[in-house]
Amino acid sequence: MAKGKLYLIPCILGDTEITTSIPESVQQIINSIDDYIVEKERSARRYLSKLGITKPIQELNFYLLNKHVQEKDVYDYLNPANEGKNIGLLSEAGCPAIADPGAQIVKMAYEKGIQVVPLVGPSSIFLALMASGMNGQNFAFHGYLPIDNNDRKKKIRELDPSHNLHAGQTQIFIETPYRNQKMLESILSVCNNNTRLCIACDITLKSEFIQTKTIVEWKRNIPRINKRPVVFLLG
Repeated sequence: MAKGKLYLIPCILGDTEITTSIPESVQQIINSIDDYIVEKERSARRYLSKLGITKPIQELNFYLLNKHVQEKDVYDYLNPANEGKNIGLLSEAGCPAIADPGAQIVKMAYEKGIQVVPLVGPSSIFLALMASGMNGQNFAFHGYLPIDNNDRKKKIRELDPSHNLHAGQTQIFIETPYRNQKMLESILSVCNNNTRLCIACDITLKSEFIQTKTIVEWKRNIPRINKRPVVFLLG
């Protein structure tokens, strides 16, 4: 019997229309899947309903992937593939396995000889890079920076491309929305005035705000970005 596949299913980045971000082919594929690995079952059910899944939601199987689940249990989540069943890995927002715990599942799938199929959908990281005007051939994504104020500032200094260590390379990072304003304050306080900063906020939403300016230009007019999803880029 042929093994099932692990499909990496992208999710919209906010309250946007499905048709603007998710191809129809993705909507077709979910109807071949009964088993889903998700971070939160409630939001996963809601999203699958928006995608227009034809199967009754109550007949689907959901396996939670979060910090409370032990690794040995997560490994068993892929067992349906051994029975020829397809499995869906669903992120809370954007693409699974990018700044997302799903990377652990993908690694395990390869260890089990399961084919991994990434599906097309929005990635805030790449959309931000596209719109930044910064180097798209040489870039690094750092995920979340340290929470501690001093540690965060130290890391930002290290990432400032005005230093020879990262000259010419775009530095990309994110923060939990409610700490975004503090992150921006830290960036403006430690980076070289000539360093360019792109703030990519609410990507794909009606309130989308994406601008690239030098640090000194941002200091003249500091935007309010607290509690809004943001990708920061230095270049």
